[in-house]
Amino acid sequence: MFEFLGSVWWLLVALGLLITFHEFGHFWVARRMGVRVLKFSIGFGKALWSRTGRDGTEYTIAAIPLGGYVKMLDEREGDVDPSELDQAFNQKSVWARIAIVIAGPVFNLIFTLLAFWIMFLVGMPESRPIVGEVTGIAASAGIETGDRIVSLDDESVETWSHTVLGLVTHAIDRDNVTIKLERTNGQTRQVQMELSQLPSDFEEEKTLQAIGLTPWRAKLPAIVGEVSPDSPAYRAGFKAGDRIVSIAGEAVPDWAWIGMLVPKHGSAEAPLTVSVERAGGLLDVTVTPEKSSTGTLSSRLILGITNQPADEELKTLAGRAYFLHQYGLVDGFSAATSEMWRLTRATLGLIGRMVTGTASVKNLSGPISIAQFANSSANAGVSNFLFFLGAISLSLGILNLLPIPILDGGHLLYYLIELVKGSPVSEQIQAKGQYIGMIALFGLMGIAFFNDILRLVG
Repeated sequence: MFEFLGSVWWLLVALGLLITFHEFGHFWVARRMGVRVLKFSIGFGKALWSRTGRDGTEYTIAAIPLGGYVKMLDEREGDVDPSELDQAFNQKSVWARIAIVIAGPVFNLIFTLLAFWIMFLVGMPESRPIVGEVTGIAASAGIETGDRIVSLDDESVETWSHTVLGLVTHAIDRDNVTIKLERTNGQTRQVQMELSQLPSDFEEEKTLQAIGLTPWRAKLPAIVGEVSPDSPAYRAGFKAGDRIVSIAGEAVPDWAWIGMLVPKHGSAEAPLTVSVERAGGLLDVTVTPEKSSTGTLSSRLILGITNQPADEELKTLAGRAYFLHQYGLVDGFSAATSEMWRLTRATLGLIGRMVTGTASVKNLSGPISIAQFANSSANAGVSNFLFFLGAISLSLGILNLLPIPILDGGHLLYYLIELVKGSPVSEQIQAKGQYIGMIALFGLMGIAFFNDILRLVG
């Protein structure tokens, strides 16, 4: 229940921020172009809150938070007083209308850049692309455990997220890729990975698994180092040296599993059964997790235990694998620009491949998946939530620029046609385009929602 409520809450927060920023772009530029704005609405449907500003604009928060709109004075939507014709949207030049329409997606891109910039100033915990277990195509290419992936076809990669983005593109196209690798001793070598060997029905979201690559992670033994005073674990009777064997009957191979299994099986209202090994015997301990928001944007469940310190060898390996992706003001802005460009290329490439049929429409995510991502990123910390907001804002900006009637990109298409032919597209054609656009948009939303359902049940 708490996870569901958290997902809904952070979805509303994310959508509220992004929709407001997008619509403010239209609003701000419209005002600068001398267009009178009648209504600025966040959401659709019945108004939950509304007031009229000194500028005469009605500001509204509506019940359905899946979008928003800026209603401008327009002769096509009602009678306009002759004295106000110079403030009507339809009376402005085509270039002014283009500026107003494109402002929304542009503001989405600005938001993405700002979010990524702040993310790099705060610092983003990242993992370098160091390889764990190797099988299949990756093993055949000569990749070994402990190798660090330095570049893909001469394009450098710093993190696993960068690596996955690059590999997905190559995998969809079945392109063989040249990978530069670095061993623990600093020596480098190049291998050729034959992605043409991938089966035709492989799932893009499981690219690493299909290739046979597993990211390396530090596997700390699930042994309790310290028990915090007045914590759930302290009250339940946990002791330093306890080896956690299972949580709610599910095995705990190493320490990392604790952080996954406690929120999966536990709640702040119900006890959780934890099996521990103590003095050579097994003991079931009943503990009720509690919520803590320390270091996060959203509450998370904790037991109040810490792990035994890692040995020196593991510390060395972990120091090679994990780092804080952090920059100063100038370098941070440059890194944010590069990150936005990297994601833009990947998004456009994926959209193009879905249109041509080389990439599956299963890659589309709907509100359920977005809500889950919002909640998990908020729980992971400020920098992770900023990345999520930036990535979603970028996707919304790109989506709105698609030449689909009803979207900003559809209006831009009409205005470009107007520039070429010297006269506006007829209202009849625009009306038909609206219907086509609505069908296309609802179709995409339906596919995305269906994908969400499959992910939930799968």
